Amino acid sequence: MKKAIFMLALMFSTLGHAQELKQIPMISVSGEGKVEVAPDQASISISIESKGTKSSEVKKDNDIKTAAVLKTITKLNIAREDFQTERVSLNPNYDYEKKKYNYIATQTIRILLKDLAKYDELMEGLIDAGTNRIDNVEFKSSKLKQLQSEARKLAVQDAKAKAMDFVSVLGQKVGKAISISDNSQNYNPPRPMYAMANMKSADASAQRETLAVGEMEIIVNVSVGFILE
Repeated sequence: MKKAIFMLALMFSTLGHAQELKQIPMISVSGEGKVEVAPDQASISISIESKGTKSSEVKKDNDIKTAAVLKTITKLNIAREDFQTERVSLNPNYDYEKKKYNYIATQTIRILLKDLAKYDELMEGLIDAGTNRIDNVEFKSSKLKQLQSEARKLAVQDAKAKAMDFVSVLGQKVGKAISISDNSQNYNPPRPMYAMANMKSADASAQRETLAVGEMEIIVNVSVGFILE
């Protein structure tokens, strides 16, 4: 009997505590922090491809072209740790019309270009050395972590400002934050590229506009719950 009374008292105590927590006045708001920056780096993915009827000759041709491409990269003083081979393949391909096999050899290299002023010279050199494809060019910022930190602070500030706007007409104050959640997307799409960087032409006699640098956005979205006082 005593045990039953104790359990009943504990249940009412727990329910009372839960109701007390539910009665805490609070407000939940979202905030956004946005930082814009001009990219200062480019991640470039290229492919060197060779075709032929003999696998040994195809591989040899591909190796020669790849060596020339790597030499072009190093001539521009790009550090060894800033470029690497990502994929190497040699595959047979059956030609049904001619009823025989030919071979395709491919090497894919990714380059991190930290000086965008070298962009044109690098691209021209890569094509001249035997690069068949520019698979992807992605602009980046070397200060990404710092900018993400700034965007987080701006997002929380934005959330608090919204909360203060809501309660300003109620005669209440915004108290401590009791919950914060990050709702940011991993991918922040860049804004349409509009700023053009002047690059020297191959004969160095004129300026030309070939690289749309533009700006990228670092966006952070948060949800914050504040106690109302």
